[in-house]
Amino acid sequence: MPYTQAPHLNDKERDDFLKEAPTAIICSINEDGTIHGVPFWFKYENGQFLITTPEKSQKARNIAKNNNVTLIIYVESPDIRGVIVYGKGEVDLKAWDSEAISMTEKYMSREEAEKWWQILNEHSKWVKITVKPDRMASFDYTKDNVWKEMVKKMGWE
Repeated sequence: MPYTQAPHLNDKERDDFLKEAPTAIICSINEDGTIHGVPFWFKYENGQFLITTPEKSQKARNIAKNNNVTLIIYVESPDIRGVIVYGKGEVDLKAWDSEAISMTEKYMSREEAEKWWQILNEHSKWVKITVKPDRMASFDYTKDNVWKEMVKKMGWE
């Protein structure tokens, strides 16, 4: 039987995964139609993704012109799991210091997050991008017996 697709994460598994995953890749559409993909830190809360970026960044400029985005959040081999998010991004130019610090606390202490946010803003104006999913797809190779057998044959367990 040919190999097709890994099983998906259920809703709880997906939400837990998104709250814990360290980084994601956001794909936006360049003016010439090519895809611009870059890694970023994020916070998943209330079914939305919060991202911070310099106001003049390529992703902020792209989303301001075409708000269609794709996020890819995954864990690498051998226990590959992930979520692909198709949605709309919104660039918010208003100050959002407390939210940005809260988002950054996922990666460091509150004291470090406050200092980091201050340092970032000394060099550039940072803005918030909110991504609202239209739909999400997921995959979980840890539930896939065919994948497990292939990994075992390679000695990657």
